[in-house]
Amino acid sequence: MELLITIIVLALIFDYINGFHDAANSIATIVSTKVLTPFQAVVWAACFNFVAFFIAKYIIGDFGIANTVSKTVFEDYITLPIILSGVIAAIIWNLFTWWKGIPSSSSHTLIGGFAGAAIMAHGFEAIQLNIILKIAAFIFLAPFIGMIVAFGFTLIVLNLCKKSRPHTAEMWFKKLQLVSSALFSIGHGLNDSQKVMGIIAAAMIAAHSQGLGMGINSIADLPDWVAFSCFTAISLGTMSGGWKIVKTMGNKITRVTPLEGVVAETAGAFTLYLTEYLKIPVSTTHTITGAIIGVGATKRLSAVRWGVTRSLMTAWVLTIPVSALLAAGIYFVVNLFC
Repeated sequence: MELLITIIVLALIFDYINGFHDAANSIATIVSTKVLTPFQAVVWAACFNFVAFFIAKYIIGDFGIANTVSKTVFEDYITLPIILSGVIAAIIWNLFTWWKGIPSSSSHTLIGGFAGAAIMAHGFEAIQLNIILKIAAFIFLAPFIGMIVAFGFTLIVLNLCKKSRPHTAEMWFKKLQLVSSALFSIGHGLNDSQKVMGIIAAAMIAAHSQGLGMGINSIADLPDWVAFSCFTAISLGTMSGGWKIVKTMGNKITRVTPLEGVVAETAGAFTLYLTEYLKIPVSTTHTITGAIIGVGATKRLSAVRWGVTRSLMTAWVLTIPVSALLAAGIYFVVNLFC
């Protein structure tokens, strides 16, 4: 029971870290265009992170992404030490990339850690490879979809507004950025909170098999307090901000105007809602980065700082294997005591 409670607490701590690590995704463009101050922006984003809880529970009616994450490892192989090792590895990698200002994927580090600890314990037969490959494919598909949608949206908007007065158009797009940022923050909450829910669900299912209290048979039995806690933790984390990553996302990839901010956030939100429908956990970081590249590329390809983009993609590709190796090492140590 103590181990289960420790896992739940650490998972919520990871959720909080995820919030301030990924706050930049929701607020980078709105801060860089000076529509809101950094403090106003994180409060705005945090509120809509939490609104996502009510949308998931009462409008969508399920937590499909949480279910996908909980099935990364076959149920028969899931143990509490495996989950503990995966969560610890995810926290370490998230803090490291935040410290370095690298907008990596909190989603993939959590999944990589979970899978890596399971492989260390039971071999590759413990993981559901089809699910992991599907998630890994969206390391490339999510930013690509965001980029294509943003590129198309930008061309459409520019064509519609070509006769508008620049000053008037900019004022309108600054107002619309509040809407687009809110839409993206809802997608962030829907997507990222559920990943932690899936990990907690896996721990509680493992606890049930050991006859522990708080155990559940399936994710359908997950108590409401788990979802509420996960959405609350990520919202509080978002309010803490992640200013190093804001700088990377808002300025280093390409310079963003209010019009481009609206398009990037709308394209990112569209991609997140699509993957929510498909029940595939994706990286909000990858999604908004692709969208920002898309709006930058409509000006000219040289407007995108491709050197920065290549560095980001390297971090994205390394996240799952590095997290898996880290979790495998942590499991080796944890298993000596558990």
